[in-house]
Amino acid sequence: MVIKDKDFIEIEYTGSYKADGTVFDTTDKKIAQEEDIYNENATYGPKIVCIGEKNIIKGIDDFLKGKEPGIYELDVKPEDAFGKKDPKLLKIVPTKAFTSNEIKPFPGLQVNIDGMIGVIKTVSGGRTIVDFNHPLAGHELHYKIKVNKIIEDDDLKLKTCLQVMLGEKEPRYENKDGIVEVRFKQEMPAEASKLIADKIKSLVPSVKDVKFVKG
Repeated sequence: MVIKDKDFIEIEYTGSYKADGTVFDTTDKKIAQEEDIYNENATYGPKIVCIGEKNIIKGIDDFLKGKEPGIYELDVKPEDAFGKKDPKLLKIVPTKAFTSNEIKPFPGLQVNIDGMIGVIKTVSGGRTIVDFNHPLAGHELHYKIKVNKIIEDDDLKLKTCLQVMLGEKEPRYENKDGIVEVRFKQEMPAEASKLIADKIKSLVPSVKDVKFVKG
């Protein structure tokens, strides 16, 4: 069975810079520890993604369409990964904007300015250059991917949709004959509720309706 749009698949992967092989992301806990990128707050192990729904970068998404479960390697160009470097996202910030807040700027320091995450590139005199591009922008990447299986279980598909759309690891929901009731910590606006419900119904046809309950 080949992979197609709207299929849910279980994958494992390791991503590295093509230029020097440095690993920047992996689903394998052991590799993360060996490469000194282990994050105790991250969840390691196989992940479920939906093809064609931007759950993974475009280069991988496009590559996997038409493939069968198995092991693959591929190179991904910047435009199909995290984009090319945008010179407009290199900003000059007065150094005193940091020092007045008791922050000593130095190259490599990650900063949050007006809600935008950036990395300091250079500090010279009274000027600090901050790069607001994605850290992987402009880089050609290499991925090793293992597609374990195509998911057939509709409840697992539903759970994956809710995890992605609500940003919750363990969404609280009940599915009674296709009528799904989701408990959410805050009241869900009607427009957002409809968008989520319509998307889930398009990806999991056995779901007839999705209702949100605050609690």
